[in-house]
Amino acid sequence: MNKFESRYAQSPKEVKQMDTAALRENFLIESIFEANQVNLTLSHFDRYIVGGAMPVNQQLALPNPDDLKASYFLERRELGMINVGGKAIITADGEQYELNYKEALYIGKGTKEVSFASVNTNEPAKLYLNSAPAHHTYPTKKVSKAEAEIVELGTTETANHRIINKLLVNSVLPTCQLQMGMTELKSGSVWNTMPAHTHDRRMEAYFYFEVPQGQSVCHFMGQPQETRHIWMQNDQAVISPNWSIHSGAGTSNYTFIWGMAGENLDYGDMDHCAITELK
Repeated sequence: MNKFESRYAQSPKEVKQMDTAALRENFLIESIFEANQVNLTLSHFDRYIVGGAMPVNQQLALPNPDDLKASYFLERRELGMINVGGKAIITADGEQYELNYKEALYIGKGTKEVSFASVNTNEPAKLYLNSAPAHHTYPTKKVSKAEAEIVELGTTETANHRIINKLLVNSVLPTCQLQMGMTELKSGSVWNTMPAHTHDRRMEAYFYFEVPQGQSVCHFMGQPQETRHIWMQNDQAVISPNWSIHSGAGTSNYTFIWGMAGENLDYGDMDHCAITELK
């Protein structure tokens, strides 16, 4: 049985009044992967969808939730995915694509049938999915880490030495508004996206994985002078409104996938927040 959830958008005024339980209920997505299921969460921030498909011993079809009011899921949407499990086979309108660990696939608007399968049932694929509304059809394309635009940022001294892999971004392939990438923290580094920033024209979602057993990540959100935090575990995602910072610190190094959508495709469109001004 697939799962679908719809969540309303929240303003900064509302979030200021939230306790821990309310923050987690509105922004944390705890269950991304379940065996032989496709789990999807629709955020009303830019109508963004975050989810996961975990085919173990059967092929899974991309569902078409009633809330989309569409003839099929990608009738007016585009879809991106990054594999964080065993080798996967994705079939899009009869065309097959193999995805290894940390490889990405973009599927354009108008693709009617999408399915997910694992090559080895003992090492099931775990396909992290992001989707945004689309108004133009761009071709389906696989992107490996070798084809990504790679940026190295931070230092060991500031505990934020990290490698940013821009996978599904407009400098690598054309998309309508969806962008996805993966940031890998080096050993000894725990901070991501620091100094923090906001970008009023784009919302974002973070998915944390490769978090060692017994370790956690503390995700920071909220307005720069009114921050909140959510403790997160491995294979969990969090929704970040366009008015919110999105940063995290782990009790160990880890990897996370960022996905975003909104008015523009300018990766550098950021309003930076000085570390010493955060509250």
